[in-house]
Amino acid sequence: MSSEENRNEAGTAGTAGVAQEAAAPAGTVAGGAAASGGPSTDELVQAKAQASENWNKYLRARADLENYQKRVQRDLAASIRYGKKDLFKRLILCIDNVERAIAGWNTSGVDAKQVEGVEIIHRQLLAVLAADGVVPMEVVGKPFDPALHDAVVAWENSDVKVETVSDELEKGYMYEGEVLRPAKVRVARPA
Repeated sequence: MSSEENRNEAGTAGTAGVAQEAAAPAGTVAGGAAASGGPSTDELVQAKAQASENWNKYLRARADLENYQKRVQRDLAASIRYGKKDLFKRLILCIDNVERAIAGWNTSGVDAKQVEGVEIIHRQLLAVLAADGVVPMEVVGKPFDPALHDAVVAWENSDVKVETVSDELEKGYMYEGEVLRPAKVRVARPA
């Protein structure tokens, strides 16, 4: 059979289908569709229900994605914060050693320019930490707080009414309002 004959048969079959639909009385279904040529009421109801279900699935998937993105951002921020805290704690140990060196040099008569150079480095280290939210605590003369202070020595003093920090043995540091390292202190207790 040639392609011309195939086209003629397809055209004849298509014409016959159109003739049957035209011959069908109004309101009857020819070939499964309404006379108006549109889908039936049941099909529309099913399509609307399916569309509503798909829309709800989309909204849930979108909400799940947003929650996942927020959780990942929160976890990443916590991980970065934890890493920074670890680094800051190690830098604080270096700062302690620099402070001990400065204190020892001031009493031993070392060249003033050397001491001044180390003091500049000390200030720069503190400035770098302060830029990231790490600041030393001011504790001397303040009431003792076990959340902020680590009491190494306690002694009785009749001049105080509450436990008060009398001396700072090792500086404490705060990081964005949270204790990074508690201060080691001597505490005066009421007698």
